[in-house]
Amino acid sequence: MTAYHWRPSADLSVLRLRAELLAQIRAFFAARGVLEVETPALSAAAITDPHLASFNTCYSGPGSQHGRPLYLHTSPEFAMKRLLAAGSGCIYQIARVFRDGEAGSRHNPEFTLLEWYRVGFDHHRLMDEVAELVGMLLAGRLTLAEPERLSYRQIFQHHLNLDPHRATVADLAACAETRNVSIPTGMPLDDPDPWLDLLLTHCVEPRLGSGRLTFVHDYPASQAALARLRPDDPPVGERFELYINGIELANGFHELGDTVEQRHRFAQENAARRAAGLPVMPVDEHLLAALEFGLPDCAGVALGFDRLVMLATRKTSLAEVLAFPLDRA
Repeated sequence: MTAYHWRPSADLSVLRLRAELLAQIRAFFAARGVLEVETPALSAAAITDPHLASFNTCYSGPGSQHGRPLYLHTSPEFAMKRLLAAGSGCIYQIARVFRDGEAGSRHNPEFTLLEWYRVGFDHHRLMDEVAELVGMLLAGRLTLAEPERLSYRQIFQHHLNLDPHRATVADLAACAETRNVSIPTGMPLDDPDPWLDLLLTHCVEPRLGSGRLTFVHDYPASQAALARLRPDDPPVGERFELYINGIELANGFHELGDTVEQRHRFAQENAARRAAGLPVMPVDEHLLAALEFGLPDCAGVALGFDRLVMLATRKTSLAEVLAFPLDRA
């Protein structure tokens, strides 16, 4: 096996296309006056999201008497928001990011993320720009109909005849059983979110973005992550995700700028980690200080570049568009 594993798993033609797409991305943002930035891959803080796992390491050089724990970032978001608070204006970054425990046809523990922030945009205006960029990058490579926008409620009502904001755990469990979805052990009896995620990934996501860009927006407040909440009935998070041919490509937010609320969400996520037997992660105090100083009104989005290349080349796995995936690293 190792006799040929020194070779890249992607064809050289695909690697050339990656370079072309990266050049197009840089030209797109340069034409709009969006600044390219670089931020550290290592941080003293880590992601608290219980659905993500950080790689950790230890710095033992000068200034660290007993070794200093550090984490590889799962996204450049927190450092980029510090730049925004410092007055950077609109910025973007093409970053290598790292997530432990993620491997498969659409996952690699090290991957490329395109992340950008637009000052003065809300999530709807940012969806316009995402559609423009992705449409340009896939033009001539993938035939797509006009983009569509659907609320989180609409996709559940259309595909499962359920209102995700009102359904009980019993309703969601019955729906999963009816559709022969394999139910993991230990599913909670008092929290609908894991059940919604189960139904979304198994029954809804594969049907989203069929031959077009499908933006899903207005997620439940409990899934708002780093997004602002809008006081609808019930409240919803000003968040969106983009799907093409059943593949989740991007995740965007009208960014939360409230320090108190952000600290509260970090604490809630760490409590959920503790309850699940996961390690509690150090909170990014630099980010919280930046929010306290003042984050400009902005919207941001993270787009999986490797998945975009996969779509552009009509490949079925990330290994076909990466030079050296995990098994060849």
